[in-house]
Amino acid sequence: MSPAPRVAVIGGGLAGITAAIALAEAGAAVTLLEARPRLGGATCSFTRDGLTVDTGQHVFLGCCTAYRDLLGKLGMTEHAPVQDRFDVTVLAPGPTPRRGRLRRTALPGPLHMLPALGRYPFLSLTERTSVARPALAMRRVDPADPKVDEQRFGDWLAARGQNERARRALWDLFTVSALNIAGDDASLSLAAIVIKTGLLGKNNAADIGVPALPLGELHGDAGATLLTKLGAQVLINAKVSAIEPGADPAARFRVRLARAEDDAALPAEILADAVVLAVPHEAAARLIPPGALPEATVAGWAGLGASPIVNVHVIYDRPVMDLPFAAAVDSPVQWVFDRTRISGLDRSSPGGAQYLAISLSAADHYVDVPAAALREQFVPALAELFPAAREAQVTEFFVTRERRATFRQAPGTARLRPPPATNTPGLVLAGAWTATGWPDTMEGAVRSGLLAAIQLRQTVLSGPGLSVPGHPAPGLSAPGHPGAGYSDSVLSGSEANAPTSTIGERQ
Repeated sequence: MSPAPRVAVIGGGLAGITAAIALAEAGAAVTLLEARPRLGGATCSFTRDGLTVDTGQHVFLGCCTAYRDLLGKLGMTEHAPVQDRFDVTVLAPGPTPRRGRLRRTALPGPLHMLPALGRYPFLSLTERTSVARPALAMRRVDPADPKVDEQRFGDWLAARGQNERARRALWDLFTVSALNIAGDDASLSLAAIVIKTGLLGKNNAADIGVPALPLGELHGDAGATLLTKLGAQVLINAKVSAIEPGADPAARFRVRLARAEDDAALPAEILADAVVLAVPHEAAARLIPPGALPEATVAGWAGLGASPIVNVHVIYDRPVMDLPFAAAVDSPVQWVFDRTRISGLDRSSPGGAQYLAISLSAADHYVDVPAAALREQFVPALAELFPAAREAQVTEFFVTRERRATFRQAPGTARLRPPPATNTPGLVLAGAWTATGWPDTMEGAVRSGLLAAIQLRQTVLSGPGLSVPGHPAPGLSAPGHPGAGYSDSVLSGSEANAPTSTIGERQ
């Protein structure tokens, strides 16, 4: 019997974890290499003064079929519950803060959101009535059309009667957090995917899922456990320095590791029959071997750029917010989450402490602002949204910054996102920045890992013990060929992000 093909997966974020699981299930001998001391990429956690802190707040939607199927494989479905119905409380500041509620009905899509939009208090009656025009027009937008990707979402909305107020108070609620770019500046193609799939599709597509465990447990720990169970090797603190051709016919690739010569904990190199390069686009440009893709293609990745996310963490000496999460308009606060239980915060003090995290997408304006200045802005901003915060004491305040959280999802980026295949047989790309057909989200990352595994399975890894092209083995879906472990809708169409560069900044 032929030995199992050896696959090196470089990068332990969601894309790499997904590809490694799919290939290990198919019978490959997988080695997962992660440069950091933990798996999960940007969806990981760290400990600070006894608290478990996620590098950033991540949520997902009911339409994120690939990500939800991954959770099922990891045994984590019950720890990432999804709302029974899309339901978001929207706050506006004031002496007596105003509250609105966007909650879908049981009507089929796209009718399910109409009653909530008709009552939305932060738009005038005329503005609410005008929402129907772009909603209906969006159903005719083809996200795969290159001309669509060249358009700004804000221009498209304005041409269909959406004034500044409507764009900020309604459309930004959905697109800024999903695309991590100012709503007007987003690619129309990517915005269309968010709106058509999440809001105009099935009535449960936009139902929100919020992890009930720290992301490090949900993804990294669970991923390492499953991969070990499948017989894969997981190496952490394993920074790859180069991918080279194998020295003999027995190995197609030689993956070199950056380590001290006397470091016996890691091998100097990994020999592999195939390689999945599942790292952020800047790192992929440095590691991809010469000739694997045209120089212009690799250089084009620089055009993807990067957008930051800033997370503001505030701990009060008592409860101030009575919601699991909320959105805000007319406030610097975008979304705020109650992370008290998930962080392990000791609530034994009188009245119980509460830990709130503000997630700021498209945070170019905030990413270099000192923590002290952010405190001066956001503690009063929270008090304007939650009256109980006006009397509460802030016991701790800190900031985490994801400087390169996603690529910049602006017009013209579709042509810069490469498919998984390269010109070098056996070398494939993965990552939410690749051509997944989805935005740079957790869903996009998982889909990229599946696409990379499918590419290998249909080419260099077909053979005994593995599927041949068009016949996936259990646990992996190809378009039109559902596997046992992923639903048939997984690849029918939202965050593997760059590492956090500043963690736990105190003020």
